Amino acid sequence: QVQLVESGGGLVQPGGSLRLSCAGSTRAFSGYAVGWFRQAPGKEREFVATISWSGGSTIYADSVKGRFTISMDNAKNTVYLQMNSLKPEDTAVYYCNAGSIRPSRLPGDYWGQGTQVTVSS
Repeated sequence: QVQLVESGGGLVQPGGSLRLSCAGSTRAFSGYAVGWFRQAPGKEREFVATISWSGGSTIYADSVKGRFTISMDNAKNTVYLQMNSLKPEDTAVYYCNAGSIRPSRLPGDYWGQGTQVTVSS
């Protein structure tokens, strides 16, 4: 069974930081790239970042490059998204995604339930 569970969302002021976690079942993570997507109200879901199973390859959306860092802990089947210098436009529901063989801006087949991130003063 494929399971992805996100955590770590919340309310933060502009300029602040949050770290999201995505814990996956062994099947969800084994050999797959894992990524993060987000969806703001009234907008389409968009790519944020992705990382290879080995952790050696990453891709970021231009809008988050230099502010967000994605990392993989294979022993824990967990992927993290460290978000720094947060802006109001980062407000969205953030979804973990897996199922792609290699890192890609396109999603794989498996999704988590999402975690809300709100950046507001």
